[in-house]
Amino acid sequence: MSTPPSRTAEDVMALAAEQGIRFVRLWFTDILGQLKAFSIGATELADAFEGGMGFDGSSITGFNPIEESDMIAMPDPATYAVLPWRPAEQGVARLFCDIRTPEGTPYEGDPRYVLRRALERARAMGFDHYYVGPEPEFFYFKDATSTDTLDEGGYFDLTTLDAGSDLRRETVLALEQLGISTEYSHHEVGPSQHEIDMRYADALKMADDCMTYRITVREYAMKYGCHATFMPKPLFGRNGSGMHTHQSLFRGEHNAFFDADDPYYLSDVGRAFIAGQLRHAREISSIFAQWVNSYKRLVPGYEAPVYVAWSRRNRSALARVPMYHPGKESATRMELRCPDPACNPYLTFAVLLQAGLEGIEHGYELPEPMEKNLYHLSPDERRRLGIEQLPETLGEAIELTAQSELALRTLGEHMFNRYIEIKRQEWDDYRVQVTPWELERYLSVL
Repeated sequence: MSTPPSRTAEDVMALAAEQGIRFVRLWFTDILGQLKAFSIGATELADAFEGGMGFDGSSITGFNPIEESDMIAMPDPATYAVLPWRPAEQGVARLFCDIRTPEGTPYEGDPRYVLRRALERARAMGFDHYYVGPEPEFFYFKDATSTDTLDEGGYFDLTTLDAGSDLRRETVLALEQLGISTEYSHHEVGPSQHEIDMRYADALKMADDCMTYRITVREYAMKYGCHATFMPKPLFGRNGSGMHTHQSLFRGEHNAFFDADDPYYLSDVGRAFIAGQLRHAREISSIFAQWVNSYKRLVPGYEAPVYVAWSRRNRSALARVPMYHPGKESATRMELRCPDPACNPYLTFAVLLQAGLEGIEHGYELPEPMEKNLYHLSPDERRRLGIEQLPETLGEAIELTAQSELALRTLGEHMFNRYIEIKRQEWDDYRVQVTPWELERYLSVL
């Protein structure tokens, strides 16, 4: 997959003038993956590209406290796009930013910088590309305060049951206008649940694209008078929303995961990369599944994988290696099935890449694939086979992350400490709640 030529600041300014752009939104993300933005006039673009635009970071989750809150947003010209949901007249464009300190150094609390650092490690190890292809799922509900669905459709349904098909179509067209290639779009298993798959791209572009995808899906839902949510498990007793993530490493145009002589067509690099993600899955779980609600999805019986194993066909395993087709060597990849679409994509891709590189650097051995349905094994059988399970709660997950040297190295000390603190607080806030389930279960009998 060849890389498109990069846009320069001059290109962007010329393009904005030609398109009659009046405002430019500068986008970045906080530590939890929430999109943040402020707007500048198109006339300020030259200044923004030259020295960045200052802002107060003290109110941004995970950023510095008030006494050291000055931040600089440096727009990345490669990310310029016009927002299709804003009026064409006096149009609005957006640019993703890298966050810097007033001294001009990268800010260690910037999720984009965490991913850039991981990609530097991959390049230092001889890999030119870390390609990622996520499959985010989401639900459409009638409004933001209920879980009233728009349809009762099921997987791949295309009938009047699929009330979202026009909405999906418009969303796909908008994504393409924003420079995001899509491969599939379809109704998912749950009622009113949908999936639009993005074509794989380099991880930094893909993390930006994930952020763009989420806001685009929401904007078009709002336009149609409904609400889109990436919450991992909004409906009890139904499938949750995952973000299966396809990954591969390339040296130039050569797929480093492919080996024609291996029974699974996996090179030593591919095997060690998968082994790295499996070995470190439990300790990085609080990053790819970062909310209390994420662990309501990661339970046996609903397609979401919880057992740390890999396979080729078996979708109950955490990682899958899709079957290889002759003449499609470049498509050899692994699919990790446990992340959810409400994660911070920058931190998730960074930690997955670092776990895989750890496997390559230290020569981790990949165990044999598990082709039987892991949900049907008893706990004793799983123990005998040495199959571990993902954490069952955010509380368990965050304590494993707190002990993780890999997470500390990936996030850097500032972000690591803030992330642990914020997630422990979320777990504590949840733990002290008294839920309707408890009242229904206990109030009348205890």
